[in-house]
Amino acid sequence: SEQEGPPPGTGGGPLWINTAMQSQMEWRDDDIVVSVPAKSGTTWTMNIVHQLRVKGDPNFEDIYAEVKWIEAMDTPDSTVDDMVKKLNAMEVTKPRTFKTHSSPPSLPRHENNKYVVVARNPEEVVISMRIFAAKHSPKFLKHWGSPPMNFPDVQSFYDVFIKGMGFDKQLYEFMNGWWKLRDKDNVLLIHYSDMVKDHEGSIRRISDFVGAGPYTDEEWKNIIQYTSFQWMKQHEEKFEAKTIWDPPVLMRGGMMRQGSSGLARKEGLTEEMANDLRARAKETLKDTAAFEWFYEGGDL
Repeated sequence: SEQEGPPPGTGGGPLWINTAMQSQMEWRDDDIVVSVPAKSGTTWTMNIVHQLRVKGDPNFEDIYAEVKWIEAMDTPDSTVDDMVKKLNAMEVTKPRTFKTHSSPPSLPRHENNKYVVVARNPEEVVISMRIFAAKHSPKFLKHWGSPPMNFPDVQSFYDVFIKGMGFDKQLYEFMNGWWKLRDKDNVLLIHYSDMVKDHEGSIRRISDFVGAGPYTDEEWKNIIQYTSFQWMKQHEEKFEAKTIWDPPVLMRGGMMRQGSSGLARKEGLTEEMANDLRARAKETLKDTAAFEWFYEGGDL
């Protein structure tokens, strides 16, 4: 059936993603939103917020069952109304945490909700996205009527997917949307590279913001362990969105990769591509401070 929302490549993403439900669902005062662009630390941040809220518990099947993705359509025949009803029917006794790749204005910001926002150097996102795209299950893509997402090299991926489909522009618009709100009390803007450099310090910042503590020493130790890249990689079956769709979206090992930063050039991004990416970013990110922080991170 015909999908609602913008078609692929115009800001709406692939057919299994629809941003419309975010503005139609009923929000609750204690909702927490993990707002992160694709391949920028989304799954990691989802798990961090989840572990903080449950005080360190490894006994879950799929992080996507704990942190609902409020842009994901169930089936090609699902409607936005179907998905909104499902979100509104979530039990009221359990605090809700949501995942989104959106930023304002397509993601509504409410004063009584909290937003954990992570951004990543776009050069790293390009490389990570190419590998991630190739890991999408052929059965899943066929089910949704989507073409394969394999590209023979970084250059062809950059030309067709990043530039041709406007993926990078979505990154810059995301940054624009949140940058102007970075000083709001209910918005925490943090950089992926800083999370990599200081894992525990970043968890503490997010903990202070979310306000889910206090924790015993044992609980805190568990939270640090269960949010480490090593633990998540060892249990990657918990982070591959296997409970959302049938057939599954990813081949095994498609979500968790290296958990590192600063390796884009070594992994195939050329100087020419990097310069083009920067030029395209500056067309959208007019604020010099926003542009520099998007690339480098550090204190705001």
